[in-house]
Amino acid sequence: MALAKRFPIAHAMVFPNGAFLRGYVEPVADFNGEKRADGSRPQQRDKETGLPLWQCTVIDADDDANRKDIGVSVKFAAEVQPVPPKNTSPLPWTPVEFTGLTALPWIDDSGPRPRLSWSFRASGMVAPGQDRTDAKPPTAKAAA
Repeated sequence: MALAKRFPIAHAMVFPNGAFLRGYVEPVADFNGEKRADGSRPQQRDKETGLPLWQCTVIDADDDANRKDIGVSVKFAAEVQPVPPKNTSPLPWTPVEFTGLTALPWIDDSGPRPRLSWSFRASGMVAPGQDRTDAKPPTAKAAA
């Protein structure tokens, strides 16, 4: 089969009624890594590119989304922390659109019944309607 595990998907297909950044973009902790001397965890790195992983929580504005799908996590593989667009809306959350969005389906069996869930990655985020041509995908780590 020619379909990769993670596949590209348009922002509008995932968030047809918009998406809102809730909180900040934060490093993803590596719980498999050894704790540092101060007890903190190192930052997780992308297995394909070797770049540090960052994540943010997004509110899905779709009224038909069920309660488990309203808060969505989106991750970024980037050398530096992604910067969200400035919030010019009257809302406490920043409206965003994701560039280079990919999806990976997985089975969430933590509840009483297994269900299909999605893991999302993006190469960047912009204000809705902003020109997305300047968003750059992550670069692969050079082999040493």
